[in-house]
Amino acid sequence: MDMSSREIRLPLDQAVAVLLDLNEFVVSLDRLGSRQADGTADDHTVGKFIADWDVARRLAHARGVIGAAVDEELTVEEQLEIEDLGEGGRFYTDDAGCLSPDEST
Repeated sequence: MDMSSREIRLPLDQAVAVLLDLNEFVVSLDRLGSRQADGTADDHTVGKFIADWDVARRLAHARGVIGAAVDEELTVEEQLEIEDLGEGGRFYTDDAGCLSPDEST
């Protein structure tokens, strides 16, 4: 599927909400990374940020907003192709940290 020239429509209020959340996460994680490099933050600090700022729920919401907009523009076959692409990502596992799909089997 050629995705380079296709467009999706997203309501402005939803796009702005997702953009603001992503901006908070990128800036905050960058600052936390700098603090870790300086020795003034540790893994607990990062974990506390993720929990206190409800990062997982907010990222899941952003994924849902974008996913719904993409799905509206795709056929069922194209949606399945996108799902297959998603399975190629890297995911955390309890026993081994982050693994690519090739490493997880």
